[in-house]
Amino acid sequence: MSEAQDEPDLLRDQFRQLVRYRALLVTGVLLGLLGGGYLAVTGSDSYVATSEVVLRAATTDPFAAGASSPDKSINIGSERQTAMSNEVAKRAAKRLGLSSRAIPELQSDLQVTNPPNTVVLRFAYTYTDADESARRANALATAFMDARKESTENTIKNTVHGLQKQLDPVVKQRKELDAQIAHLGEGPTLDAATTVQATLVGRISELSSRITELQSLDTTPGSWNRVASPPSAPSGPGLPMMLGLGALVGVAVGLLAAWVRLVFDPNARSEGDVVRALRAPVLGTLPRTRNGPLLAVDHADPRIAEEYRSVAFRLAYDQRFADRRRLLVVAPRGTGETAAAVAVNLAASFAEMGMDVLLVEADLRTPGLSARLRAADGSRPGWARTPQLSEGGWPAGIQVPVDAGESGSFDLVPGRRVRNVARALTSAAAGRLFAEADEPGSAVVVLAPAVLTYADALALADRIDGVLVVADPHAVHRADLDRVRQLISGAGSTVLGSVLHSSPGGGRWAKRRHARRARKAAAARTAATGTGTETPAPATATTAVTEGSTAPALPAEDKTTDTIPLRTVIR
Repeated sequence: MSEAQDEPDLLRDQFRQLVRYRALLVTGVLLGLLGGGYLAVTGSDSYVATSEVVLRAATTDPFAAGASSPDKSINIGSERQTAMSNEVAKRAAKRLGLSSRAIPELQSDLQVTNPPNTVVLRFAYTYTDADESARRANALATAFMDARKESTENTIKNTVHGLQKQLDPVVKQRKELDAQIAHLGEGPTLDAATTVQATLVGRISELSSRITELQSLDTTPGSWNRVASPPSAPSGPGLPMMLGLGALVGVAVGLLAAWVRLVFDPNARSEGDVVRALRAPVLGTLPRTRNGPLLAVDHADPRIAEEYRSVAFRLAYDQRFADRRRLLVVAPRGTGETAAAVAVNLAASFAEMGMDVLLVEADLRTPGLSARLRAADGSRPGWARTPQLSEGGWPAGIQVPVDAGESGSFDLVPGRRVRNVARALTSAAAGRLFAEADEPGSAVVVLAPAVLTYADALALADRIDGVLVVADPHAVHRADLDRVRQLISGAGSTVLGSVLHSSPGGGRWAKRRHARRARKAAAARTAATGTGTETPAPATATTAVTEGSTAPALPAEDKTTDTIPLRTVIR
């Protein structure tokens, strides 16, 4: 029953996906209109002239009762074939003064039809000249009538000739018998001859009456219902009709092209594709906007903040998340810019709901989230430009309060480049960090690199129960989403849902430009933070953070760098 109920939804979803290929649909309509207009303009005008004749069989009395009804002796199918025969075309060509080469043309341009339940033949002739079409239609109808009359007369003539051949011997025999009777006297011989004579007279009378009846037949083949006249307008559909037909054909071709494109398109083009691939609901769809602030509360479009709040509320009331309050935010592929925005804004939304939220940047390869957020006191974190190294590596016990505007604030554990990413993510210190969600009223949101790019998210999946996938359905493949689900399930976690978004610009080339800019920005951050491995701290810098200190010491050569108060996680 559920499959039957889902079928209309699947059809509607597929139709919406077809309509998204507007370029193919518009191209198909334009090609159809151009084709229809070309055929209407360049095609020669054709005129159809029509003649109609009513057929009748030969009769002795055309005014007798029942003579006007269709004669059962007429085989209308055979008569129609005769009207289209080569013999009739020859007669018409001779009447029109055409050569024998024109006979095939006469036959090809002629159409003979028979209205139902009638003995009427309709001769419709199509030609490029109106007067000539009427002349040829009449010539063909006349040729058929003449051929039919001639055929009837020949049949009568042959029948009369056969009867006459039967009559002549009987007449001769009677004359001989008359001569014999004249010399016979009375007696039995005369009686026998008289009997034979009576028989011969009856036979002669019968044959003579049949001959007379045949010779008196009216051989008129029929009458004219309509004589063809030159048509006043061409018989073609005309420009408006051709444009309409071209548009319909164009729509059909466009839909077919869109369907073929949809069949071979590997991308997940709709929410239904994402749901079927991840086997998890779509929790929200972000409005398409240009690049803006990372926090939605700072964005000019209020719809973005409301969408994040909606996603946060749906997660908060999901029992699977509410039991453990740990959330891993990942993207299938790409730079993870939108995934970072989702993680930050969900942390802000949870803080707005009264939770103590800890945002963990588990991207230890190209960290840069801290540089895009403002500290709770409004100053830029000093470690955003100067790496603060620690003997213990990441996470090093550093938590930074982040100002989320009207939503409140939450703590951020910034990412840093380490020598062994997998060991840092699975360390005991990281486990204790994720365990902060066990405190009442707390929540931990973890941002990890793309699942199909690095295995970092899979290393965290067994410690974080719920995963939120952030994807652009127009840029990610269905096979990638299915693989993400399989990897996350195999790692011991669960996909709670997905958040969909559209790449900036919406077009293919705009997406590529955005990807190039994102790669350049990531390369610039990499160049600013080092070569990719941990390096010893400068001798003038203090790397350890002690309890009660307000800020870590900065290198001596950078005295003007702003600092923010940091707190140490007590373990």
